[in-house]
Amino acid sequence: MEQQYAIEMRGICKSFGSVAANKDINLTVKPGEILALLGENGSGKTTLMNMLSGIYKPDSGMILVDGREVAINSPEDAKKLGIGMVHQHFKLVDVFSAADNIWLGDDKSGPVLKKDRFQVIGDMAKRFGFDIDPRKKVYNMAVSEKQTLEIVKVLYYGAQIIILDEPTAVLTVQETAKLFDVLRRMKESGHAIIIITHKLNEVLEISDRVAILRKGEYITTVDTATTDEQQLTEYMVGRKVKLNIDRPVVEKTRPLLEIRDLTIKNDEGALAIDKVNFYIRGGEILGVAGIAGCGQKELCEAIAGLRPIESGMMIHKGDNIVGLSPKAILEKGISMSFIPEDRLGMGLAPSMSITDNMLLKKYDQAKGPFVDRKTGREEAKQVVQDLEIVTPSTETPVRRLSGGNVQKVLLGREIKAGPNVIVTAYPVRGLDINSSYAIYDILNRQKKDGVGILFVGEDLDVMMDLCDKIMVLCHGRVMGVVHAHKTSKEELGLMMTGALDLTNKYEDKPAGIAKDSRIEEVEE
Repeated sequence: MEQQYAIEMRGICKSFGSVAANKDINLTVKPGEILALLGENGSGKTTLMNMLSGIYKPDSGMILVDGREVAINSPEDAKKLGIGMVHQHFKLVDVFSAADNIWLGDDKSGPVLKKDRFQVIGDMAKRFGFDIDPRKKVYNMAVSEKQTLEIVKVLYYGAQIIILDEPTAVLTVQETAKLFDVLRRMKESGHAIIIITHKLNEVLEISDRVAILRKGEYITTVDTATTDEQQLTEYMVGRKVKLNIDRPVVEKTRPLLEIRDLTIKNDEGALAIDKVNFYIRGGEILGVAGIAGCGQKELCEAIAGLRPIESGMMIHKGDNIVGLSPKAILEKGISMSFIPEDRLGMGLAPSMSITDNMLLKKYDQAKGPFVDRKTGREEAKQVVQDLEIVTPSTETPVRRLSGGNVQKVLLGREIKAGPNVIVTAYPVRGLDINSSYAIYDILNRQKKDGVGILFVGEDLDVMMDLCDKIMVLCHGRVMGVVHAHKTSKEELGLMMTGALDLTNKYEDKPAGIAKDSRIEEVEE
């Protein structure tokens, strides 16, 4: 008897102008199965899922639901067919409660808010093992609670086929484990689940099969039990890729920058960073871990001089540099580069060429009234060559490049300035595995050159392999600084949620730190 699939996509093609996003894609998902969808940036994963959820319509090919050919022309069509998608950026109304976010989007519920809606939705959530307060307002929820609400919402609407886009990107280890338990229960109840993710270790843990796309084309589908990270990477990239992150041992130097009792507010005027102490040492990568929104963004911007500091000091060679202009800081001997998480919004000018973006760092150093574009073009060519940036030319606007190449342009420009301190926030967020490892290699080369690096990341496995030490933030406070090779994901996860505080465990201070420093540092 022929296998009955929950979803079958046959010969799906989709183009945007001259760019073919999907070329003759075939994909199947069985009821009671978790399928992982893998591929490099730009391989067509999101486009394919957007056609399944009704955001796009295929140019050719057919989609079958439960063996019946269907036309999905809108998200409403997908909803009626039992297809629900949980997007990476949540679609919730902040001022509504959890129950009201669900109730008001359901045709069956009607326009009137019924008193029993909290009980109805609470009971339904408990059946799947969700821990959710139906009365809680979205603006009071943690990121993991919002994601739970999104999943409960599509289940309440009757979805039997659920698509999750990067579901663990902002979750702790414990929250990820809880989510996976829920997904397994959904699988047991007959739901078909598709997960888009870049984390290969999670693919191997949760999925039954893995479908791989490359440059808009379907490559293969493999049983998870018979594959490994190396094979999956080769399918994604088309060649062998080294999957080991180096952590070169570099002779330690005196701290380049010491942070003392730093206090910062966020855009709403609330406390984002509360009396934080640490230092950045040359030839060392200090990781910063924490649940999204725990002050990482504000900390990076304050160190880079882009956000006012309420109180505290940043010490370089005994001098407090808080309040000094970037030029004055440079004159004191500290050259800092900041690589923000918003690479196109804050880091680069998207409509400008690679050459012009290189010039943004040094246009004020021109000797005459005209900008030296010749030198800028030569530097751009050098960066393109050194970092293997894929681009038609150095005059191509950066917005036309893939995410990985955009990040390489930003890193290349900042490194070209010769910094001794690099502050980088989520440098590989949204990048495929090949681009990510290229970024890790670039940071390690800077480390070997004696640069001090502050690395804000979200993948704990990567941080434990790449960083020398990891500082954990929880609600703007430091919960401890630990050696990366001596800790575990479970310990870091407990610190991220505030369940474990190691700030008083270590008292040693490195040579070169002032006697009045309040830094608590790990034992060597």
